[in-house]
Amino acid sequence: MKLNKILLATTVLVLSTVSFANTAEKQYYQGIEAVRKGDYQTAFHLLQPLAEQGNANSQSFLGVMYANGEGVKQDYQKAVKWYQKAAEQGHVLAQLNLGVLYANGRGMKKDYNQAAKWFQKAAEQGNEYAQYNLGRMYFNGHGIKQDYNQAVKWYQKAAEQGNSDAQFDLGLMYGVGKGIDKNIEKAKIWIGKSCSSGVQDACRAYQVLLKEK
Repeated sequence: MKLNKILLATTVLVLSTVSFANTAEKQYYQGIEAVRKGDYQTAFHLLQPLAEQGNANSQSFLGVMYANGEGVKQDYQKAVKWYQKAAEQGHVLAQLNLGVLYANGRGMKKDYNQAAKWFQKAAEQGNEYAQYNLGRMYFNGHGIKQDYNQAVKWYQKAAEQGNSDAQFDLGLMYGVGKGIDKNIEKAKIWIGKSCSSGVQDACRAYQVLLKEK
């Protein structure tokens, strides 16, 4: 099962313009600046103490570093550990990434139930990738009862945020009438949007739809 993932959302920070409320906050932004520069070892040494103190953003970044082997030896079990801590505090990217690891069996035994649980939490916070992945879980009946209506619901939410994979799958649902009334014109609209974003399968499907009356 192919699932979208976003492991690190980097933010360009100009530290000279930031007013720090305390030493921990300053240390956190120094860590993020190190990430931005690609100095992962420095970032790790700055963020690890904050993560151990319970800072969810730092915990999530440590999860990313362990998952990608950035500044540390790649270790999915440690990635799971830090994502879990951040996810339990409501950190949306940690929830998404934890779901991805559960779905793919990285750092633990594959568990679609847990994957669906964490995708649901991140999706409800508005994350487009989690929304799409949750739609896929509903479509395939992985970790959750198969429900095409729910699949359409979550594809729609992600598609409206510009997620090209969700746009393609939503268009396919309209094209065959699964979970929603068949509507070739809407199928063309959504698949066309996906094609415009560079999804080649969508472009091929769009050419087929053009022949539909």
